[in-house]
Amino acid sequence: MQFKIDDLTDSKVIKLVTEHFNSMAEQSPPESMHALNLEALRKPEITFWSAWKGEECIGCGAIKELDPQHGEIKSMRTSSAHLRKGVAKGLLQHIIQEAKRRGYLRISLETGPTDSFEPARRLYASFGFQYCQPFSDYTEDPNSVYMTKEL
Repeated sequence: MQFKIDDLTDSKVIKLVTEHFNSMAEQSPPESMHALNLEALRKPEITFWSAWKGEECIGCGAIKELDPQHGEIKSMRTSSAHLRKGVAKGLLQHIIQEAKRRGYLRISLETGPTDSFEPARRLYASFGFQYCQPFSDYTEDPNSVYMTKEL
């Protein structure tokens, strides 16, 4: 698996990000949907990576700098053809390493509370993420779960 900082112009990456965005829109009410579209993922405070196996885009993930000591994980997604093959684990390891390299003291995320998000929550917990209160611009929301990890 190879990771590369991505400019979100490759059609394979666009397809995966669009799939992720649409899936999140189907699972969350509009006021609780925090997935970023392609335009939002291109903002300067966000670094986006695509994961590749040969010529196939198998996953993606991003980190948003909230401040010089705190980052937020965004847009973690594994291609449906590569679920449960270690793609998300590899991406998460890569993003955490980058957060440490940047000198962040903490990395956080928002995800969903329903059963469909349980595999993601288990993955984050296995890496030491703990449930926390809303951070940054988030507010209490029954459709969101917040997790954080001290680095």
